Amino acid sequence: MSKKKNEKQTISRNKLLKVAGFGWLFDAMDVGILSFVIAALAIEWQLTPTEMGWIGSVNSIGMAVGAFVFGVFSDRVGRKNIFMITLIVFSVANGLSAFTTSLAAFMVLRFIVGMGLGGELPVASTLVSESVAAHERGRVVVLLESFWAGGWLLAALISYFVIPTYGWRVALLITAIPALYAIYLRIHLPDSPRFTAKKEQEKGSVWQNIKTVWSKQYKRRTLMLWIVWFTVVFSYYGMFLWLPSVMTMKGFSLIKSFEYVLIMTLAQLPGYFTAAWLIERAGRKFVLAAYLTGTAISALVFGNADTTMMLIISGMFLSFFNLGAWGALYAYSPEQYPTVVRGTGTGMAAAVGRLGGVLGPLLVGMMLSNGSSINTIFSIFCGAILVGVLAVVFLGTETKQLELD
Repeated sequence: MSKKKNEKQTISRNKLLKVAGFGWLFDAMDVGILSFVIAALAIEWQLTPTEMGWIGSVNSIGMAVGAFVFGVFSDRVGRKNIFMITLIVFSVANGLSAFTTSLAAFMVLRFIVGMGLGGELPVASTLVSESVAAHERGRVVVLLESFWAGGWLLAALISYFVIPTYGWRVALLITAIPALYAIYLRIHLPDSPRFTAKKEQEKGSVWQNIKTVWSKQYKRRTLMLWIVWFTVVFSYYGMFLWLPSVMTMKGFSLIKSFEYVLIMTLAQLPGYFTAAWLIERAGRKFVLAAYLTGTAISALVFGNADTTMMLIISGMFLSFFNLGAWGALYAYSPEQYPTVVRGTGTGMAAAVGRLGGVLGPLLVGMMLSNGSSINTIFSIFCGAILVGVLAVVFLGTETKQLELD
């Protein structure tokens, strides 16, 4: 009897990667579709650039709240339970948003969607980090992140084929499907073995865990993570949520801009795979710093591109380096803390990052409204990313193949 019970509580690395990865894919599909929906709503509801920016920002406000709340509680009730709850929250709210007829109602539901998204991502990476061996932990977490590219590709395909013909509402309804997937997770996904092995008395209170993250032992790591998360999310959501809209502002039709963004999105996959290959060889710090530097250079070139070919090529490099850096960041973050506060530490860093995700889209909207050029805006994102590079280089510690505490 006990043997069967143990079998049910274990899962192979590949199966864990698939189960958690598809949850990640659905998250990416939602974020990706939002960027295309914003471009469609701008036409249908005659939105101003500032209103367009607020749609992306309210989503990030929800993600900040969700990352903090769900990250903290994952150290209390388990990674699996939070993973399922967040998946249901964002799926149901996303489906309901398809029926909205006003910007206010749409933004309220986007906040709820954001809570689910923000909570799910750091908890999923923590779950996977705690469930695989040290020698392959970084590679597996980056491969988990690669499902994000699959979600963005699905979003681009749905947007390209569905939105122009059937409208944005049908596209959002399609993304509500993950609610059914949560039922599958409940049956087949065991919790983190490191979390379940903890004794009850080892679980500190929420406040104790927060204080531990900023204790003398971890404050340098926490500061580094907060800076990197803020700069990465600030630039990512500022650039990528506006990508289809920026293409239309550069003179392309809505359908043509969707097509070009789809091409750029294809470059995300090799970005992830090369980062996954390098991260166990060159280390976390090198991959994160190198790919962020590549992102900064690509952003600068994209903002100043004046031909279609240069836009597409620089956009592909932007996708390649930025998403590779995301994979390294998700692998690096849970490795900074012991099991008892790993969800809290990772969730708090992600929450700070989501505040950057609030400011990024808002900044673009306000600067466009004030007549600022695209190259000026992307130069700001380039500078922000370089600040993140400096934080990794001077504050980060290498965690390659170290056993988790």
